[in-house]
Amino acid sequence: MRQKRKAFTLVEIMIVITIIATLAALAVSSMLRSRMNANEVAAIASCRAIATGNQNYYGNINPHTYPSSLTNLTTPTSDPPYIDAVLAGGTRQGYTFAYTFVDTEHFRLYADPESLGRTGVRHFFVDETGVLRANATSPASASDPPIQ
Repeated sequence: MRQKRKAFTLVEIMIVITIIATLAALAVSSMLRSRMNANEVAAIASCRAIATGNQNYYGNINPHTYPSSLTNLTTPTSDPPYIDAVLAGGTRQGYTFAYTFVDTEHFRLYADPESLGRTGVRHFFVDETGVLRANATSPASASDPPIQ
C-alpha cells in the first residue's frame, strides 16, 4: 500500500509567495509616499526658515537690504546664524533651494524636488512678502496659489 506524505504542493507555495509579494509591494509604495510627504513638509519648513532669516537679516542691517546669497545667513557673516550651513548649501531632504537676490528690497526662493516623483511632487516659491506658494506641475512662481 502506498503511504501518503504530508507536504506543500508547488501551487500552494506559489500562492503564498504571491500573497507575500503583493503585501510587500503595498508596504513599500506606502513607505515611499510617506517619505515623499515628509520631504515636502521639510521643504516647506526650510522655505519658511529662509524667508524668516531674510526678514531678520533685512531688519538688522543698515542700510536695509536682503542678503546676496544664502551663505550670508550663516556664520561667520551672521552671528548668530539665521539658518544652518546645510540649508545654506542649497539642498536638504530631497529638495534643492535656489535663492535669487533681485535688489535691496526683493528676493526670490525656489525649492524644487531633486528627483521629481521620488523626493517630492510639488515645487515651492517664496519672496519678500513671505507668502509660500506651490505648484505640482512646474516650478512655482509668484502667480501660484499660496499654501494654506
